[in-house]
Amino acid sequence: MNILMVANMRSGLGDPTLYDFVKDLGTAGSEVTLRFLNEGGDLAHLLRDAAQYDRIVAAGGDGTLSSVAYALRNTGLPIVPYPAGTANLLARNLHVPMDPHGLAALTLAGRTIDIDIGELTIGEGESATRRGFVIMAGAGFDAAVMTAAQELKPIIGEGAYIIGAIQNLQPTLATFDLELDGKHVRTEGIAVILVNLARIQFDLAVTHGSNAQDGLLEVVVVKTRTVAGLIPAIWAALLDRIGHHPARPALEVHTASDIRISSTPELPMQADGDTLSGVTPLRAHVLKRAARFVIPQDAALPADNFGYADGPQ
Repeated sequence: MNILMVANMRSGLGDPTLYDFVKDLGTAGSEVTLRFLNEGGDLAHLLRDAAQYDRIVAAGGDGTLSSVAYALRNTGLPIVPYPAGTANLLARNLHVPMDPHGLAALTLAGRTIDIDIGELTIGEGESATRRGFVIMAGAGFDAAVMTAAQELKPIIGEGAYIIGAIQNLQPTLATFDLELDGKHVRTEGIAVILVNLARIQFDLAVTHGSNAQDGLLEVVVVKTRTVAGLIPAIWAALLDRIGHHPARPALEVHTASDIRISSTPELPMQADGDTLSGVTPLRAHVLKRAARFVIPQDAALPADNFGYADGPQ
């Protein structure tokens, strides 16, 4: 098997088990080409000949993995997510193993599945930029937490998000104007989160019924005025682990494929854990089943993550 591996210099190469992963692939007779992604590097150049490879391994955090998926959108090229970041939510949602030997076995013998990508448009007119996300994007409280956590993530890992939340105990309350497939909704809250894959830290599901193959995003408005107001929603998510608890207090949930978010006041934004430059407004639409990922043959994917109308791929 001919394998291209793109490793983020900041996160992917910080994993000392990377050598074990490559060694397993080499022992199995595979040829591995390793390229390094520096901060501000040209990802398109690193993936310039991706079509010549059997597998594309993306090593890094969720932001790196979603950037590779967006760069390879609609190509049908199979991507192996190598979780080497802080939260590693994509790997958790796809039930990808975390150890290097399991990841090598997955690379060689996993099956593929096609899932949706959310495409964001930031800014207006000729200055607008685009980027993709595969897990979640949002504006408001979640972006503020991500910004506060950036410096601490390399030191304390997921605990940085808790520190970030503590630093934002009184988040900004905003009025949101949402355009959802042409329908206007005015509401208020501390954040709007666009959900493609529903599971976050501690294996909690933000919403029920999230399906990363249906061409829709869940648009979740966090209605609480304080961080403490999120406790009932977190408790409900915890109850899911011992039984079905569909209610999500303090959350207002819509679904749409074409979305525009504006807010008063303007708010910071994030996508798959990366803080975005600029502030709202933000546009998003779904690229249906545009990303192909390699997952375990026996992955028991939860119903609220995937729907197999056409059967597993």
